[in-house]
Amino acid sequence: MACVVLIYLWVNDEWNMDKFHVNNDRMYKVMQNFRLPQGVSTWEHTPILLAGALKEKMPDVESTLSICNEEAMPQGVISFNGKELRTKGLLAEEGFFDFFSFKLIQGDKNQVINVKNNVAISEELAKNIFGTTNDVIGKTVNWDTPFENAQFLVTGVFEAPPVNSIPKFDFVTNIDRLLEIDTNSAKWNGDYGQTFITLKSGTDINQFNEKLSAFMEPFGRPKETFSLFAQKFSEKYLHGNYENGEIAGGRIVYVRIFSIIALIILLIACVNFINLSTAQASLKMKEIGVKKTIGATRKILIFQLLGEAGLMTLIALVFAIQVVALLLPQFNEITGKNLHLTFDTRSVTVILLSVVFTGIIAGSYSAFYISGFNPVSILKGKLISAGNEKWLRNGLVVFQFSLSILFIIGVMVIGKQMEYIQRKNLGFNRENVLSFQRINFAEKPEEFIAELKRIPGVVNVSSMFGDILDGDNNQSGYSWKGDEADKDYLFKSPIVGFDIIECLGMNLLAGRTYSRDFSDEQNKIVINESARKLMGLENPVGKVIAYGQEQREIIGVVGDFNYGSMHHRIEPLMFRFTPFYGNNIMVKIKPGTEKNTLESIEKVYSAFHPAAYPFEPTFLDDDYQRQYAAENRVSILSQYFSGLAILISCLGLFGLAMFTIERKRKEIGIRKVLGASVSGIVSLLSKDFLKLVLIALAIASPLAYFFMNKWLQDFAYRIDIQWTVFALAGLVAVGVAFLTVSFQSVKAALANPVKSLRSE
Repeated sequence: MACVVLIYLWVNDEWNMDKFHVNNDRMYKVMQNFRLPQGVSTWEHTPILLAGALKEKMPDVESTLSICNEEAMPQGVISFNGKELRTKGLLAEEGFFDFFSFKLIQGDKNQVINVKNNVAISEELAKNIFGTTNDVIGKTVNWDTPFENAQFLVTGVFEAPPVNSIPKFDFVTNIDRLLEIDTNSAKWNGDYGQTFITLKSGTDINQFNEKLSAFMEPFGRPKETFSLFAQKFSEKYLHGNYENGEIAGGRIVYVRIFSIIALIILLIACVNFINLSTAQASLKMKEIGVKKTIGATRKILIFQLLGEAGLMTLIALVFAIQVVALLLPQFNEITGKNLHLTFDTRSVTVILLSVVFTGIIAGSYSAFYISGFNPVSILKGKLISAGNEKWLRNGLVVFQFSLSILFIIGVMVIGKQMEYIQRKNLGFNRENVLSFQRINFAEKPEEFIAELKRIPGVVNVSSMFGDILDGDNNQSGYSWKGDEADKDYLFKSPIVGFDIIECLGMNLLAGRTYSRDFSDEQNKIVINESARKLMGLENPVGKVIAYGQEQREIIGVVGDFNYGSMHHRIEPLMFRFTPFYGNNIMVKIKPGTEKNTLESIEKVYSAFHPAAYPFEPTFLDDDYQRQYAAENRVSILSQYFSGLAILISCLGLFGLAMFTIERKRKEIGIRKVLGASVSGIVSLLSKDFLKLVLIALAIASPLAYFFMNKWLQDFAYRIDIQWTVFALAGLVAVGVAFLTVSFQSVKAALANPVKSLRSE
C-alpha cells in the first residue's frame, strides 16, 4: 500500500502538469512538421505571425497567443538603484494573462504588457529588486542584455508559475521588442515563436487539424514541406516524442510503467493473502459451516469475508501512510520532485478506491468460493478437493514469481543499457572538459580566451553556440551536385570557434581543422563521415559546394560523433565557423589539476563579466549523465520496486512453505524414524516449490523480452538482450526461493520426530 501511495503521488504530479489553466480542455499548441528526404522533423517553433492569421482566418479558433520560442527568451540583468539581478523572461502578445491562468495580483491583465516598454514581474523578483511587492507599479527598472540596454515600466506583478507549470519565467514583456530587434522574426520564414490557440466548444480536433495542415501554403510554405497540427497543450509534457510527424510517446511511457508496477506489487501482495487463505481454508470452512447451519445466508457471509479483508487492508493503509511520510524525502531525492502527502478530495478518493480494490481481490477467494459450500458437507469433513486447492496455490505462486522475474529481467536490462550509455564512445572525449556560459557583455573576447589559455592547468579552450549534448542547430539549402533536391536535406550544423576538434579530442579523418593561420575561415566547413557518405564524395577536402549565393569549401572530415542525445542516430553534420566565439565555452583541463585550475578560471571569468553573472561551470561528463536523468531515475526506482516485489513474493512463499510443512509434520517424523537424512528431507520439501519458480521463469522470459525490447527501441544506440540476462534472473529467483523454503525445511528436518509422532 505504501508503494502504491508513493507511485500515485509521482504519477499524479506528472499527470497534472499544465492542467491548471481555466480553458485547459480547449487549449492547444500549434506544432510544425518539416518534411525532409530523410524523414519528418517535428518542431515547436512557428512564425510569430501565425497566431494572428489563425484568429483571422480560422472560424473554430476562439483566441490565440504568440510567445517567443526558448532560443529567443530574453536573458539579462535587471537593475534598480544599483541592485542587479540576473533574470529570464518571456516575450508575449498582450493577451498573455488572459489566455493563460497565471495569477496577476497587481495590474490590469488587458493592459499590463500592451506596449513594448511595459513589464510584468514575479512576486519573487519584486521582493529581490525592490524589497517589497507593495507600491512597485509605476517604478522604472533598467534592462541590460547582450542585444540592448533599455528601461521598462513595471505595470504588473504576478504570482510565480506553480510547480505544475512547465513555462518558468521571472517577467513578461511585449513581443514587439523581438520584432523590432530582429526583422527576420516578423517574416513567415522566421520560426521565432510558439503559437497557442483556444478552440471553440464542440470543435472536432481531427477535422480542425485537416484544415490546419496546409494553412501556411498561401504564405510561401507549401504543405508538401511545411504542415501544421494542433496538440493539446497540457498533453505536450507527457506526449513529447514524435516519429515521422506523429505523436509517439514521451514521459507518458514512464507514467504507464510505474502505474503498472504499483498494480503488480499490489496484486502480488493480494496473491499472498489468497494463498494463505487457501492454506487455512479447512479452519475457515468449519466456521462457515456453523454459521450457515444457524441461518447465515451466502450474501451475509460474502459481505463478512470481504469486510474482513477490507478492514485488514484499511489497517494496512494506516501503517502505509506512516511509511510514506517516512520515505517521502528520500523518494523526492530519487525522483527529483518536491512531492507532498496531501489529502485533497481526489487523493482520498483514489486511495480509498485502491483499498476497496485490494480488499475485494484479497478476499475474493474466501468470499465467493468457500461461502458457496454445503454446510452439511463441511461439517461432515468433506472439504475442498486437495487437488483443486493445490492447483490454485501453485498457480498463484507461479503468477507471483513470474511478475518478480519480469521485474528482475527489466532491472538488469535497464541497468545494462544505462551502463552502455555511460561507457559508449561518443566520438569525442567528454572527460575533464569544463563548460560554462560566456555572456556577450564580456569585452574583448579574444583577450578572455587568451587569458584562459595562460592558466597552467588548461590544455585547450574552444567555444560553440548551443550545447553539443543538445544537438539543436540545423541548416539546409546546401547543393553539392548542383541539384535542387540537395537543398532539401537538413544537416546538423553547430557553429563553433577555433580548436573545437582538438579540445574535444575528435578524430580528424582528412584535411585540417579551423586555424588562425588562415584569414577566411567563415566560408569553410568541416563535415562528418555521415555527411561525406550522404554527399557521395570520396575525397571531399577542397570540394566547393553552394549555399544560396555563397560558396563554401570543405576543409576537413571528422569521424562520426554523437551531436545530441543517444535517443537519435548520428546524422550528417557540418561545422560552421564563427570568429566571434560562441556563448558556450569549453575548457580542457589537465587531469589532477582540477581544483586549482577551476579557481584560476573563475578569477579570469570574474574579471571579464559583471557581478550579476556568477560563474556557473559544469563538467561535460556530468552534463552527459544529467541528460539521461529520467532513465537513471527509472533504473533506480525499478531496483527498489523489483526488490520489494521479490520480498513480498518470498513472504508469501515463506508462509506457504510453513503451512505445507506443518501439514507434513507427521510424514517428516516417520521418514526420519525410517532413516531419512536432513538433506533428503530438505530436497523433498523444496523441489516442488523450485519447480514452480522454473515454470514462472519460462512464462516471464518471453514477456520480459517483448517489453524490454520495446523499451530499448527508444534508443538509437542500444544493447542486445543476451540469454545470460534470463539465466541470471532465473538463478536469482531460484536462489531466493530456495533460501526462503529451505529455512523452514531445515527447521522441520532437524526437529525431534518423537514430538510429531507423539499422538500416534
